[in-house]
Amino acid sequence: MTEAAIALTDVSFSWSPEVPVLRSCSLEVPRGEFWMLLGTNGSGKSTLLKLLNGLLVPDAGVIRVVQPMGFVFQNPDHQLVMPTVGADVAFGLGSDRLPPAEVRQRVDEALAAVNLGHMKRRPIYALSGGQKQRVAIAGAIARHCDVVLLDEPTALLDPDSQLDLVAQVQQLVKARGMTALWVTHRLAELDYCDGALLLEGGRVVDRGHPERLKQRLMRQ
Repeated sequence: MTEAAIALTDVSFSWSPEVPVLRSCSLEVPRGEFWMLLGTNGSGKSTLLKLLNGLLVPDAGVIRVVQPMGFVFQNPDHQLVMPTVGADVAFGLGSDRLPPAEVRQRVDEALAAVNLGHMKRRPIYALSGGQKQRVAIAGAIARHCDVVLLDEPTALLDPDSQLDLVAQVQQLVKARGMTALWVTHRLAELDYCDGALLLEGGRVVDRGHPERLKQRLMRQ
């Protein structure tokens, strides 16, 4: 079996004793694959991603994620902090103390990977929602992240932009050998992933081929 890039074992998390979110939750995402996490609103999908990212600490269980890791928020305005596209992608490299020439090279390569090379000097405010999400993904590419977590990144996009973004991530996973875990509730997006996980009642209740999970959800 392919080595897991993301693994949870018996992870539990509660906002309070009266509000359990995850209950002995376990899952694995194979290295170099594109997986999706599904579930109804309130099932714990976003909380699970925040646990993987270290934004939350589990009450119990073990979490292992291959590093370095990138995170793409549902709303890109929550993570794009610099005035221009190129500056924002470079911002995440600030703590690595890289030579300026290498920073420029990484920024150029990352923007080319998401088809935004021609927008390096474009102001962030002038971008569409889909372009902003691509900038966020470019930031993870520039940092050479092995794992990228995406929390419903198409939630604020129009239908055409939704499919463009998911297809872009599928291509990046294949081309760069990254591992991606994408939270969604849109069944159409399952056509682009290698596998899927279904979260119910704070546990993963099904995993496997995306078409099988799609058919299961369509029958509900």
